[in-house]
Amino acid sequence: MADTDPDELERRIARTRAELAQTVDAIADRVSPKRVAQRGVEEVKSRAEHLVSSVGDLVGITPRPVRFGDDPDDLWEDEQPNLGPALIAVGAVLVIGATLVMWRRRRRG
Repeated sequence: MADTDPDELERRIARTRAELAQTVDAIADRVSPKRVAQRGVEEVKSRAEHLVSSVGDLVGITPRPVRFGDDPDDLWEDEQPNLGPALIAVGAVLVIGATLVMWRRRRRG
């Protein structure tokens, strides 16, 4: 008789509605353009920090925060970075990328 009790059925319906409302809210929050953009920005920041750290390790310097108003001449007072290896690496990546793009275009055409 518990299955046909009107009060119990109303409680189950109310609980199911509340759960459904939470699920819909969670889905709406997840696909919201603002949230999608925030996640994208966070991912780009994370990748940029990783890239800066990797280049810093490659060049042999530790990245330091720069604040507005800092004197540009004092930024490298401790040591001048050796950008040679980093520039060579960037150039190599660009050459390889361009080569791959040209190779793929020739295969298609």
